Amino acid sequence: MKKGESLIGLLDARRRILEDAFFRKRDAILIEQFHAMEKMKKTKSALRKVSGITREDVLDKLMSLNVRPETLASLAMVPLVEIAWADGSIQVEEREAILKAAAKNGFTTGGIDFTLIESWLARRPPDSLLDAWTHYIQGLCANLNKGQIASLRTDLIGHARDIAKASGGFLGLGNKISKTEQAMIDRLKAAFDQ
Repeated sequence: MKKGESLIGLLDARRRILEDAFFRKRDAILIEQFHAMEKMKKTKSALRKVSGITREDVLDKLMSLNVRPETLASLAMVPLVEIAWADGSIQVEEREAILKAAAKNGFTTGGIDFTLIESWLARRPPDSLLDAWTHYIQGLCANLNKGQIASLRTDLIGHARDIAKASGGFLGLGNKISKTEQAMIDRLKAAFDQ
């Protein structure tokens, strides 16, 4: 073998090593993306099963807002939490009324949903939470008839008004629902109309 041929052989061997490393890295990325897609499909399927929502766009939106099947039930409490925070802070009576409503709806102390609700009561949740609830309600309503939607809306707005009234008024007199709470109630109602 000539000196030049051995250098070409050595360079060729190194090229193959670099190519192999490149393709192994690319394959690892593709495998990781595949696993992420599979996990996403399972999460979407679980959300569909837990919520009863079948519209793909709504399920995609819930996933983009990081709503997980294990915390989906807590979305039902979002309107009450939003009403309580409407004035900028939560009153003791509002907090107690929400926790009582959570217990009445089957949330158990120490459970993931109950703990999540408590954290929302301790620190105001981000606006994306109300967005997630809005998409959830819209997806749910797409699977209900008009009577069921009206019943759900009436129940939900009634509970929201109860929370707003929990600490409202001055010395128990006057309007117990503030302007900001009423604006939030109107926003919640609007979610059913979209």
